[in-house]
Amino acid sequence: MIKKLELSLIHVFLILGAVVMVMPFAWMISTSLKSQNEVFSYPPQWIPNTLIWDNYVRAWQAAPFPRYFANSILIALAVTVGTLITSSLAAFAFARIRFPGRDALFALYLSSMMIPHQMTIIPSFLVLRNLGDISPALGLDTYFALIAPFIASAFGVFLLRQSFLTLPNELEDAATLDGCGKLGFLWRIVIPLSRPALATLALFTFMANWNSYLWPLIVTNSNTMRTVQIGLRYFVGQEGNSQWSLLMAAAVFVTLPIVIVYLFVQKQFVQGIAGTGIKQ
Repeated sequence: MIKKLELSLIHVFLILGAVVMVMPFAWMISTSLKSQNEVFSYPPQWIPNTLIWDNYVRAWQAAPFPRYFANSILIALAVTVGTLITSSLAAFAFARIRFPGRDALFALYLSSMMIPHQMTIIPSFLVLRNLGDISPALGLDTYFALIAPFIASAFGVFLLRQSFLTLPNELEDAATLDGCGKLGFLWRIVIPLSRPALATLALFTFMANWNSYLWPLIVTNSNTMRTVQIGLRYFVGQEGNSQWSLLMAAAVFVTLPIVIVYLFVQKQFVQGIAGTGIKQ
């Protein structure tokens, strides 16, 4: 009886938490279908009197969103793939290879997570500007500037290292007896067995780069290199003259790719979060 009561209370709190999480998204969708006057109506209306689907068409046409979407998808995918490669190699070295100073180096590398991203913006900007003097393809307002600074992740190394540590040493011994080298063991055994952690890292990385705003705003000058988050600024005016219904409509179709990616990897994501940090 007590256990049933505890489970009931847990479910009630989970349902309340889910409702609180969903409400902002429901309000965003509701606002995207309203007229500008209904946005500020009091009391607030959850269901508009007339559903204005044309807001989505107007929002899509207000800025070069096809180009912005192409840029964001390319950048997010490139950074995600690059992060998976670099994090897998580094995590494997820290988890499965013994060398002098390994733990101290890992602690030093992990401490970089405490450095705020804002502190690295100016140094990164100056480096890219200087690289641009050498080759325009490596400077500002390029895909290189939007991708290269983010293909290494201390969080990714930590996450994958914890996953790699859960693999029994007997697997590596058996692979070595079969003539499998370090990279072969990583590619043929470690990577397939760590798919939940890899999916988790891929989701976090894709989402972070898809939602990135400050860095693309700083390093890009032309419309051909802008991303979807910067495109949302087209609907924000001065002195409160923002086009809220169009902004919410744009926010809906900008959010959809993240939702779709999550639906594809949700099972692996949950397994990766549940299993990370457990060492056998």
